[in-house]
Amino acid sequence: MHATDWQKSTYSGDGSNCVCVAATPAGTVALRESDTPDTTLITTRARLGELIRSLKAFESRAQADSRGTGAE
Repeated sequence: MHATDWQKSTYSGDGSNCVCVAATPAGTVALRESDTPDTTLITTRARLGELIRSLKAFESRAQADSRGTGAE
């Protein structure tokens, strides 16, 4: 898979373990880790959006639970 214009996640900072994303000519989204650039995950923008929303919701619930304010 050869995609151009890879962009590093802003959450990766200056570290060497970075998540990179690129739009493909087919209209999908490619994801890879900087330490394994030959391995890519291909998905749609909608599915990637669902994953990000789910991860944010999970993080919010985990933070609430750690403060003891989560719903039981």
